[in-house]
Amino acid sequence: MTEDTPDSLIPYDEIVQEALRAVVGRVLGEIERGGGELPGNHHFYITFKTGAADVSIPDHLHERFPDEMTIVLQNKFSDLEVREDGFSVRLSFNQIPATLSIPFAAITAFVDPAVDFGLQFQASVPEHEHEEHDEAENDADKFSDAASTVESGEDGSNVVTVDFGRKK
Repeated sequence: MTEDTPDSLIPYDEIVQEALRAVVGRVLGEIERGGGELPGNHHFYITFKTGAADVSIPDHLHERFPDEMTIVLQNKFSDLEVREDGFSVRLSFNQIPATLSIPFAAITAFVDPAVDFGLQFQASVPEHEHEEHDEAENDADKFSDAASTVESGEDGSNVVTVDFGRKK
């Protein structure tokens, strides 16, 4: 591509983002159809924008995570329900159960560290200044170094990062 390449009239970036988010939906759908049991050592870190449209989380979690939150689906989750546009799941935070409903469009990262696989997405909500926050710390095993795998992707991992730049 050169600097003279015109802006596309076809929204390729949106189409690819939608297709990759469908991967998350398909994986979660397979888990739901399998009775909510994760096979082998598979487990998922799912990061999402808490302020995105149609995200439903308890107020105390939204106060703790006003911008972005990472949840862990591993041993202690239940009631996984996958819809065409998103999913809901019941997790426990400090021994307090909570149901979260997350549209696929709100997801910014999906990682399965058991097989060194990760996807990163462009945020689909308006950006505002990032506020520091604690890790979600739901009652699954503590967050591993999987986040750094997603961030760097330079360690030979199977991380797919989609970042379409636009000419200004």
